[in-house]
Amino acid sequence: MATAAPVETAAMRRAIELAARGLGHTSPNPVVGCVVLDSAGRTVGEGWHQRAGGPHAEVHALRAAGERARGGTALVTLEPCNHTGRTGPCAQALIDAGIVRVVYAVSDPNPAATGGAVTLADAGIDVEGGLLADEAAAGNEAWLTSVLRRRPFVLWKYAATLDGRIAAADGTSRWITSPQSRADVHRLRAAADAVIVGSGTARADDPQLGARISGLADDEISQPLRVVVDSGATAVKAGARVLDGSAPTLIAVAEDADVGHLEGLAPILRLPRAADGRGLHIPALLQALYEREVRSVLLEGGPTLAGAFLAARAVDKVVGYLAPVLLGAGPAAVGDAGITTIAQALRLDVTDTARLGPDLRITATPIRHALHEEN
Repeated sequence: MATAAPVETAAMRRAIELAARGLGHTSPNPVVGCVVLDSAGRTVGEGWHQRAGGPHAEVHALRAAGERARGGTALVTLEPCNHTGRTGPCAQALIDAGIVRVVYAVSDPNPAATGGAVTLADAGIDVEGGLLADEAAAGNEAWLTSVLRRRPFVLWKYAATLDGRIAAADGTSRWITSPQSRADVHRLRAAADAVIVGSGTARADDPQLGARISGLADDEISQPLRVVVDSGATAVKAGARVLDGSAPTLIAVAEDADVGHLEGLAPILRLPRAADGRGLHIPALLQALYEREVRSVLLEGGPTLAGAFLAARAVDKVVGYLAPVLLGAGPAAVGDAGITTIAQALRLDVTDTARLGPDLRITATPIRHALHEEN
């Protein structure tokens, strides 16, 4: 974006940082940040979308700026909305505040909210889009994916040895990775709307699947919906940690499963089986979660469930925690994904690598077009 001044670029980068504070709290809405500059280019207001149903980022920033916003510029990570939902249209709020220039990063792909840029321009405001679009889209990847693909964003997380084993030959798996890696997984859980595991993980580990973050009280953390994919309805029993009441739980079972023993323990979701008869139909599962306003999923299941999601081409991001350990035998990180030849391999783009204690965290995404360019 050639016309953006350095002060505007710096302000947009700050707006992207502010938007990230809303992760885990705004679904099914996007995370958005806003910075207001006065007519001299000084920051006079900041804001971010803090919770679903609450004021949008622009409103928080304009309130902080007050009369100093008049004649100024607003930097927003997402095109200001143009509709009235639980809150009023942000485009009109910017007009009423006397803003004369609006710079946004990513166009709003939501048909119900788009058009804010046109409304602003029609009111005589100078409007430009695309500033730091890639960075802003990356911070809002879950919501953008859910809008564009009409299903939740899926992040598959796994922890493995350097030779790709998630457990030893005798089934022991605690603890392959370091405390630092395990703490990072809790950060992923807190940012997700739902965490999914399969029946194998439910039986072997009896996971609790809650999010715990050092330095934050329980009421400061958004707990994800816990989803157990248990097609035969045999893995979850009374007393399971996933039923401890600390967060909502949903048990997904096959349409023909006997669920009498689960009555009163947790809500049941009946789904069709996969075409090959193994497990549940993954697109149906994601559609059902989407209808429950789940916009982001952390897939923590074992190799069978991971393979099913990969076979359905329903993985949008992979985060692998690799420990400097060798086992030589034991289950691999992923099972059958329907790939029989190298030409069918799902190619990934490594977007980040980081050291977490002794471990290496690798973040990668399937090679696709940028989200803010898709239609």
